[in-house]
Amino acid sequence: MTGTQDILFERRGAAGIVTLNRPKALNAITHEMVRALAAKLDEWARDAAVTRVVVTSNSERAFSAGGDIRALYELTKAGRQQEALTFFKEEYRLNTAIKRYPKPYLSLIDGIVMGGGVGISIHGSHRVAGDRYAFAMPEVSIGFFPDVGGTYALPRLAGEIGTYCALTGERLKAADAVLSGAATHYVKSHRFADLQTALCGGDPVNAVLSDFMERPGEGDVTPRRRTIDRIFSQISVEAILSALDQEAGTGSDQAGWSADLAQTIRSKSPTSLKLSLAQMRYGRHHSFEDCLRTEFRIVSRIVYGHDMAEGVRAVIVDKDNNPRWNPKDLDAVSDTMIERYFAPLPDAELELS
Repeated sequence: MTGTQDILFERRGAAGIVTLNRPKALNAITHEMVRALAAKLDEWARDAAVTRVVVTSNSERAFSAGGDIRALYELTKAGRQQEALTFFKEEYRLNTAIKRYPKPYLSLIDGIVMGGGVGISIHGSHRVAGDRYAFAMPEVSIGFFPDVGGTYALPRLAGEIGTYCALTGERLKAADAVLSGAATHYVKSHRFADLQTALCGGDPVNAVLSDFMERPGEGDVTPRRRTIDRIFSQISVEAILSALDQEAGTGSDQAGWSADLAQTIRSKSPTSLKLSLAQMRYGRHHSFEDCLRTEFRIVSRIVYGHDMAEGVRAVIVDKDNNPRWNPKDLDAVSDTMIERYFAPLPDAELELS
């Protein structure tokens, strides 16, 4: 095996195997891991002996719980925002390399996959969900936004499930992930080791997967698709909350669920909520590259703002879960404020080779 302590690489038969190896941190993605993975993918793309890449985790709890948010928080608190932006720049370029990868790129996900972990999996050709799979983009809880290509990927999930995920941070389990498009296949957890072994052989990837995949079942979120599509297609965050409040007052089967969702959304950063909804609407009609460049515009401004530092402090550092957002109310976040995050950068835009 080669690589760094936190990410391991191995050629096994026809497969290049990537193992995320930071279990105590739930495989949070560091700058070093981004650089190592980008370099190895480039090498394997040019190696005719490697016909597919398989990304795995050594943790029973997580594929990857996201980026190393605490490290980025420390950089911004120290006034080193440009160093943080170098991380985001290279991470977004890695996401692009995965999206464009010329060989099958498979992620075997049997645990939590969030944030940066989504970025190194969802853009690949195959995402295999196990029994413990749990997908989420919970960035609005820390005053951030669903980046790493979320602007492109989330609006392309079934109906408005991507918008639902972006604004609530709620999790999708394996069945809902497959039915919505976040995952491509469901394989029972106890068969993952055999699947990985089979993928190292010379048989076509899709043929191997067809021997292991099973029907995922109905799911918890998918049966609510009609309600989710109706509510989360509203024009604004305020309108979405109003629709949830109305549903909560009907006494229907969805009333309690709607009330809980409304309460969840109201706890998030108002700026992040409006940014995220604007992302979902933008991403639906723009290319992957345009979405990544837009995300870099947003992050280039958000790292200098208040809510990201405050959200990370409240949720991850001090863990008091009492963030003091600024602005604290949705009506104080104007469309003009949100448009500024999307505006071209005065210096260089993100370059995607």
